[in-house]
Amino acid sequence: MAVGKSPRRRRSPRRSRGFSAAGKAWLVALLVAAIAAGYAWYEARSWRPDESAWPDQGALVSAGDGAVDFDTLAGLGARFVYLEASDGAGRGDIAFAQNFARARNAGLAVGAAHRFDPCTVADGQSANFVTMVPRDGDLLPPAILLETTAEDCPARVSDAAVQSELTTLVNQIEAHSGKPAILGPDEDFEQAYAPSRRFDRQLWLTRSWFEPDYAMRPWLMWTANRWYKTEAAQQPLRWVIVRP
Repeated sequence: MAVGKSPRRRRSPRRSRGFSAAGKAWLVALLVAAIAAGYAWYEARSWRPDESAWPDQGALVSAGDGAVDFDTLAGLGARFVYLEASDGAGRGDIAFAQNFARARNAGLAVGAAHRFDPCTVADGQSANFVTMVPRDGDLLPPAILLETTAEDCPARVSDAAVQSELTTLVNQIEAHSGKPAILGPDEDFEQAYAPSRRFDRQLWLTRSWFEPDYAMRPWLMWTANRWYKTEAAQQPLRWVIVRP
C-alpha cells in the first residue's frame, strides 16, 4: 500500500525583531526628553534669583559641603553665610569653628544654625548649641532648622510634645544669642506642626527655583536653590536670599 506524502505545514510569518516605526519614534522622543531634562537640571544648578531684585544673598554651609572658599563666595556676590553649628543634643558640625573664622575673614556676615531633633528634649539641644556657638553680638539672628518630624523617633512623641520642646528650645537659644530666632521649617514639618501659625518668629522656607508658599505667613529668608553649583566649593551649596 502506497503511503502518500503528508502535506507541508505552512510556516507562520516571522515576527520582526526590530522596533516598529511607532516604537522607534517613541524611543527617540523618550531619549530627547531625557537629554532635555538632564540639560535643564545642569542649567538649574547654576540658577539664583536676580541680584537687582534680591540684593541680599548668601549660603547655608556645613561640614558636608566640604572645603568652601569664602573669599570666592563673597566675590560671587554673597553678603552673608549661615553655618550649621549643632544638630540635636549631641552632634556638632566639625567644620563650624574653621568656617566661622574663614567666613569672618572674608568679610561675610555670619549666623549660626541649629538642626532641631523632635525626638530629643530641648535642654540637651540648647546646651549643644551654646557649646558650639559663642555669645557674640555681631552674629546674625540664630536659625533653627525644622526638617525632621517625629514620625521616625524610636519612641512615640506626640505633636504637643514636639511643639512644647520647640518652644523651650527657641526661648533658650534666644536667651543665649540675645536675638529672636528665625525658624526654618520645610514643607513636611510645616504641615505636621504649623510653626508659622504657632510662633511669632521670622520664617526661613525652602523650595528650589520656585518661591515657597506653604507657610501661613510671608517668609523672610528663602533657600532658593539647594544644589547651587559654584566655584567656591566642590559640592553644590544651598543658596539663600533675604526678602528686601
